[in-house]
Amino acid sequence: MSVVQTPWQAGTECVANYDFDGKTDQDLPFTKGEFLTIVAVTKDPNWYKAKNKLGRGGFIPANYVQKREGVKAGAKLSLMPWFHGKITREQAERLLYPPETGLFLVRESTNYPGDYTLCVSCEGKVEHYRIIYKNGKLTIDEEAYFDNLMQLVEHYTNDADGLCTSLMKPKLMEGTVAAQDEFFRSGWALKKSDLQILQTIGNGEFGDVKLGEYKGTKVAVKCIKNDATAQAFIAEALVMTQLRHKNLVQLLGVIVEDKCSLYIVTEFMAKGSLVDYLRSRGRSVLGGECLLQFSLDVSEGMEYLEANNFVHRDLAARNVLVSEDNIAKVSDFGLTKEASATQDTSKLPVKWTSPEALREKLFSTKSDVWSFGILLWEIYSFGRVPYPRIALRDVVPKVEKGYKMDAPDGCPPIVYDLMKKCWHLDANQRPTFRQLREQLEHNKANELYH
Repeated sequence: MSVVQTPWQAGTECVANYDFDGKTDQDLPFTKGEFLTIVAVTKDPNWYKAKNKLGRGGFIPANYVQKREGVKAGAKLSLMPWFHGKITREQAERLLYPPETGLFLVRESTNYPGDYTLCVSCEGKVEHYRIIYKNGKLTIDEEAYFDNLMQLVEHYTNDADGLCTSLMKPKLMEGTVAAQDEFFRSGWALKKSDLQILQTIGNGEFGDVKLGEYKGTKVAVKCIKNDATAQAFIAEALVMTQLRHKNLVQLLGVIVEDKCSLYIVTEFMAKGSLVDYLRSRGRSVLGGECLLQFSLDVSEGMEYLEANNFVHRDLAARNVLVSEDNIAKVSDFGLTKEASATQDTSKLPVKWTSPEALREKLFSTKSDVWSFGILLWEIYSFGRVPYPRIALRDVVPKVEKGYKMDAPDGCPPIVYDLMKKCWHLDANQRPTFRQLREQLEHNKANELYH
């Protein structure tokens, strides 16, 4: 067996690259694709002590498993690294020089806005094939039709099918890394054959969210819609590889091996979104202790993001999910970015977004704190829509003049006071998530003694 150079620390997550049946009773058997957690380093660098998701422990061979790493922050990942966007015919031809039969790229069509062009080097010259949209599908010859560019490229890679040559080698856009390669390298690529999709349970920004089963465990599966959302899909998955906390929905992996189906696989949250949970159970079922615990759960997840320099940008009760055992976890990291990144404000939910984020695109942990104040109001109003009886167009002008929502019926004054602190117009005057979590814990301790 090969020697592991740098021992992994206890708590390191890894994924099995091979099946292991175990040689002794002290070994931990596992199957390829199974997730394991390192418990301890042994004196023999070729073996670790580990446990599986069921909590069973034992020894595992180090060279049978791969460490799961966060995909590098700032990595320019692309599902379509051969897509060069808006470049001219002449620029495409320069990129495909020197000639190499089968070298190709895809660009946006300059003559037909909305269409694409496939540029292929073939026997010393470059052929340009117009890709047209027809009835929501893409086609070159109006015989073979595709849902997206990835399917089209896959087809002509396997078969020239009327082109001058099959597509043999992609001309990568400078600075990009193929997402498929990076997810595989960092241990996050799952096999489609290990996933069974059962039923649709919701709709998201990318497409349907489905209930699935991965190696006997229930999972939630986000299915990508089309090329337009491909990059957003990658951005969310990239962020999720870097996050590990009990109050954040955990990524299990991504499936990018099949160009026709792209999936984000996460832990399954049996009780759905917090806003639906609050509305369906209501005051008669959920007591103050439960509402406080949900608030505390979210504050802990957000404190972790704060400590790791991530800004969520879309915190709301609809983006918090509830597990089978009533733990609230923050989800939907589609807009989550490192604190320094800028943001297009056109997609932002006005009632949840801080004034400075809407007005000046200034996003920070403190803009998340504003949203947390709105989320607290949602929790204590049992899922009501914020700013009731105020027209959407009037919300921002009123808020900027200092308007704050009234406390929900039955909301403890101490919690309403926290909401108002979150809604300070001066972002610097708002509390941190650490301070919010400490105050909520203090409230919980006081509740236990009264």
